[in-house]
Amino acid sequence: MVLVAPAGRHRRPTPRPLSRLPLVLTAGGAGLALPLVSASGAGAASGGLWDKVAQCESSGNWSTNTGNGHFGGLQFTPSTWKAFGGTVHASRADLATRAQQVAVAEKVLDAQGPGAWPVCSVRAGLTRDRAAGEQETGTQGAGTRPADGSTVRRTASEPGEAAPRTGTARQASARTDGTGPAAAGDGRGHHRVVPGDTLSGIAEEHDVRGGWQRLYTANRTVVGGDPDLIVPGQRLDLPGRQVQERPAAPGAGQEAADDPAEQSRSRQDGQRKERERQRAAEQHRAAERQKAAERQKAAEQKEAAERQKAAERERAAEQQKKQKAAAAKEAPASSGWTAPVSGYASGTAYGVSGPHWASGHHTGQDFAVPTGTSVRAVTDGTVVAAGWGGSYGYQVVLRHADGKYTQYAHLSSISVRTGERVTGGRQIGRSGSTGNSTGPHLHFEVRTGPGYGSDIDPRAYLRQHGVAL
Repeated sequence: MVLVAPAGRHRRPTPRPLSRLPLVLTAGGAGLALPLVSASGAGAASGGLWDKVAQCESSGNWSTNTGNGHFGGLQFTPSTWKAFGGTVHASRADLATRAQQVAVAEKVLDAQGPGAWPVCSVRAGLTRDRAAGEQETGTQGAGTRPADGSTVRRTASEPGEAAPRTGTARQASARTDGTGPAAAGDGRGHHRVVPGDTLSGIAEEHDVRGGWQRLYTANRTVVGGDPDLIVPGQRLDLPGRQVQERPAAPGAGQEAADDPAEQSRSRQDGQRKERERQRAAEQHRAAERQKAAERQKAAEQKEAAERQKAAERERAAEQQKKQKAAAAKEAPASSGWTAPVSGYASGTAYGVSGPHWASGHHTGQDFAVPTGTSVRAVTDGTVVAAGWGGSYGYQVVLRHADGKYTQYAHLSSISVRTGERVTGGRQIGRSGSTGNSTGPHLHFEVRTGPGYGSDIDPRAYLRQHGVAL
């Protein structure tokens, strides 16, 4: 038995409720009534042509609205739906019934032809003539579609036909009129697909061992990735089977397959999809490259920031080291006493006589140092004077625990104030050349009292406390 499916479609077997049609077979001269089983599996027939067009356009969903601007099972645009009177049924096609959508589709077909559905009309075998005779309700029984994909109807002009032809009758007709799949073999183990063919029907008709699965495997490069979709005009290999050569009668499906314009559209469609796939792949690769570049840039910026921080830490450590070294150099002696300046050259010594001084001699010890040199207290004491001292310029005077006074004169700046307690080695100002001075130096004087004229030798005083100058 040959089970016929919609043109160019093949479906894997799926159990469905069974229906019965009477079939009379003759075996050995005796009449035997057998049930004909209709199933929706591989090689079974589905609904009318418009159902097949809808299956192709919208997966058979007559109320679909995906937001792409096309509506209903046959994917009407709003302008087409309105132009052909669809709005008398509903504002959009997806809101109308199947019958209403088909009624509008018939008008479109009359005006524009099957080209209104350029791809799906070819797949479904839709033509002006075939749509006019299509049954729009119910599901056809198995074996009721001839090889050209149209529907057999009983009319008043066919009084001798009592019932639709069965699959067996279809085979018999194909072998006599040359229009069915049985006549499509080319005599070299091949079969050319015509409207109404399915892989399961071809495999059964030509006794292909392994069934439609083996037939599909042998022709995968021709059929493509979907075994449910074969197109009229395709040339299939018949593995392990040779059939009598009988050229296939040309039909609407053959003409569509051989139509250069249709072939060009198919090629262009395939090329467009391949370009879209390549473009999407390139966009993905570009996005990945951009992400990698951004990650690399972020890593480099982080590394640069780490290097900068490390350099700053190193500079800070070096500066701290220098400061500690300088502080250690300027620290007072272990006895608590220290020289008033460091890095000096000895200037005018104590006791040198001359007319430059009111007492007739130099009352202190001069230390030649650059302006800005740190001046330190030689030992702990209290500030009794901090400011301008006349011919001494800016000065600081300290009183110490032993009752002696030390004077630091010709300063450029002062760091303490009167009454403040200071420790030995603390900076109390910076050297300069203020007052009666011939150049930058520190005048250091030691007195037994707070006033001028009680001076003693400053070198001897410091040596007594362990400081050698």
